[in-house]
Parts: sequence; C-alpha cells; structure tokens
Amino acid sequence: MPTYMENNMKNLCSKLCIIALVYFITLVNVNAKNMKKLGNMNVHFIAIGSTFLTPEIAKLYDIKRSRYNGLINISVLDNSKQGMPAKRVSITGKAKNNVGQSKKIEFQEITEGSSIYYLAQVRYDNEETIHFDLTINDGVEIQQLTFSQKFYVD
Repeated sequence: MPTYMENNMKNLCSKLCIIALVYFITLVNVNAKNMKKLGNMNVHFIAIGSTFLTPEIAKLYDIKRSRYNGLINISVLDNSKQGMPAKRVSITGKAKNNVGQSKKIEFQEITEGSSIYYLAQVRYDNEETIHFDLTINDGVEIQQLTFSQKFYVD
C-alpha cells in the first residue's frame, strides 16, 4: 500500500509532467508556421502522434496513446488585449484524409493556471495526410482555421 509520501510524490510528478507538456507545446507553437492571426485571435496549433505523450499525461487527459492516434492542440490568444492573454473559445470541426473520408472532431478544454488549450484526437494510417477544417468562435467573432498534417506510424 502506497504511503502518504509516495502518493504526494506521484501527484508532484504528474503535475510536473503536465507543466512539461504545456511547455513543450508552447515551444513548438512559437514557430510562426503553426500560428495564424485570425481577427482578434492568435491561434497556435499543432498535431502530433499521441505516442509523444507519456502514459501518465495521456491517462490524465483521457487520451488514447496509439501509433495510429494523433493529438491536436489548439491555443488561442487575444491579440486585442495587453499581454495577449489566453482566450476561451469554442472549437468545432472535421478532419478529412486525401480520399475524402471525413470525421467530426471533438475538442476538450484544458485550463492550467492562466493557460487555456483545446485537445482533440484523430485516427490516422502511416504516411497519411489529414486536413483539418476548424471553426473557432469566441462569442464575438467566428473564424476558420485550416491546416494539414502528415502523420507517421512510429
């Protein structure tokens, strides 16, 4: 049976892993290629294979780790305000492959301190390009974000 100290260490490790994930995603999102200015929104986006996540992080956010499962991460900053704070939005959309198969994707909102980001999952085959067509609504304006990502089975 785990002791109180062991449970605290596990909780601390989980929190550190979350911070590392957010930091990693933020670093990757700094690349201008993965950011689009859409009206009053700076939208940062990335799509990666879910095996990049540790099992602990995947479990924490109920993400299925698989060689065939991708993770989409979207964060939105309000470029009309000083310091560009995170912006709460709703995101809907679909993912489509090159042969036209389309699937609705559902995002879950994650809040960590002042950061807000949105995660969704998508299934893919090796060397498959997925085209994302997303609608982002902040209650004032509605914007479209489209991007494509080629996934590889590792």
